[in-house]
Amino acid sequence: MGIRTRRALSFTAIVLGFFMALLDTTIINIALPEMTRHFGGSVSQVSWVMNGYNLAFAVFILTASRLADQFGRKKVFLIGVALFTLSSLLAGFSTSLGMLIALRVIQGLAGAVIVPVTIPLTTTTFPKEMHGLIIGIWGAISGVAAASGPALGGILTQKLSWEWIFFVNVPLGLLSIVLTAIFIKESRDNTAGRSIDYGGVLGITGGMFFITYALIKVQDYGWSSRIFLALLAAGVLFVVFFFITQYKGKEPMLPLSLLRIRAFNSTSVSMIILGAALMNVSLLTSFYLTRVMGVSELKAGLVLSMMAVGSIASSAISGPLSTKYGSSRFAAAGMVLIGGATYSMSGLHAGSTLGAVMLRLALAGLGVGLSMAPVMSSAIRVVPEDKVGIASGVTNMAKSLGSVLGVAVIVTVLQHNTAGQLRAASSANIRVIPGADVQQQAAADAFSQTYKFASYLILPGIAAALFSDERRQRRGSV
Repeated sequence: MGIRTRRALSFTAIVLGFFMALLDTTIINIALPEMTRHFGGSVSQVSWVMNGYNLAFAVFILTASRLADQFGRKKVFLIGVALFTLSSLLAGFSTSLGMLIALRVIQGLAGAVIVPVTIPLTTTTFPKEMHGLIIGIWGAISGVAAASGPALGGILTQKLSWEWIFFVNVPLGLLSIVLTAIFIKESRDNTAGRSIDYGGVLGITGGMFFITYALIKVQDYGWSSRIFLALLAAGVLFVVFFFITQYKGKEPMLPLSLLRIRAFNSTSVSMIILGAALMNVSLLTSFYLTRVMGVSELKAGLVLSMMAVGSIASSAISGPLSTKYGSSRFAAAGMVLIGGATYSMSGLHAGSTLGAVMLRLALAGLGVGLSMAPVMSSAIRVVPEDKVGIASGVTNMAKSLGSVLGVAVIVTVLQHNTAGQLRAASSANIRVIPGADVQQQAAADAFSQTYKFASYLILPGIAAALFSDERRQRRGSV
């Protein structure tokens, strides 16, 4: 078998695992109402089918990256895919809501194993001159997986049943396991040692758990509530403890020398903003389509898939071109495009056509494709080659944290704007406009304000992207 065929099959194995892990971050959302009808329970309880996955994913991702570097990336990847496949199968046969949530937490842990390992597995499979192209394809698949989740989830739920959202992972997982076992070679960080940094594991696990949980529950507790502030403070204390252990430890999980690489820090900040921006656009537009424009959940999911179309169109070219011309130009241009598309969403109204929404989503997708792959490419090119695994873990953790933070902030802003617009509309127009029209116009105005706010949040990401150019910061040493 030729080397090109082996590489193609190796990459297919990686992509299958990576795709289903990222797909499950968004595919579940549109099926939550159906799960509520099937199991009963409140919306808050059922939401943990989504939150449980995201929480476990964010908590374990850096630890999983370190374990893969120490004990073998192929081995850890196989364990992650096998666990994800098995938990998906069992989730489809869940007999209670509690059982389903528990299996979703296991899925999240498995996803945290799979996603960060894909980058070092990919870079060790292909020669350096192909890394830009391959990371570009990786970025395209990342965008497709996240953006196509609502559409695929809606189709499976409507045409089959919600259980098939989980069953669809089984053949993908099995094929990934077979191809990985046959075609992927083992790799690890030979400088990492074999002792587990228990202090580091405790610090980063506790820190990410409390911070992520606080952000997930902030809508229930409130930003100024004692319990939210206590959770946040606990998270910060654990993070401080983590950095103390990394400074004093003989074999730390995260070599602090990585944080002296300016371009690496910039890519991490960029990934936080990108994670938040992606979630903000998809979440706001999903609610806008269903609540203001009156579109069905399935149709809304299909409209949102235009982001994936735009991402595919730009990802494949931005990766290799950023290798030649530098990442910062593409990353900054992509974020400008995302910000511009988000701001233009504020011009939508209840009478807008779906074509107008789809055009804006496609532009946002182009921005995602222009920025995601170059940022990730820069993150792995500026660190020592044997630290690519842990660098991938940091950047993916940053993106995950950004997604959770984006939801927490944007939902709060939307609720505030909606309440304000309803009060203003009711006092000014209640005698002129029927109540339903008042509410619809108030909701449209609230969304308009929130879209503008979301576009402003991308500005720090543009600034960070400008400093992510690896040509100014060649590979560091640890």
